[in-house]
Amino acid sequence: MSAHCMLTGAEPGFGNRISHSHRRTSRRFDPNIQRKRYWLPSEGRHVRLRLSAKAIKTVDAIGVEAAVARIRARGVRV
Repeated sequence: MSAHCMLTGAEPGFGNRISHSHRRTSRRFDPNIQRKRYWLPSEGRHVRLRLSAKAIKTVDAIGVEAAVARIRARGVRV
């Protein structure tokens, strides 16, 4: 479960590699997952989140408190 985003729920997609001769083999499209540490003022502690690059931009826009509330609403433990 390492390639999952805690906020957006982004997970790997699957498809085919297609060679020059048009042979198809399986491949994985992994989301751009980063570990990011945020200060959570309401709890007086840091939280370490596994977020996609898109989710990091979302946290910057809505704030860490709202983002953690959304993560907890999805049922993910923070």
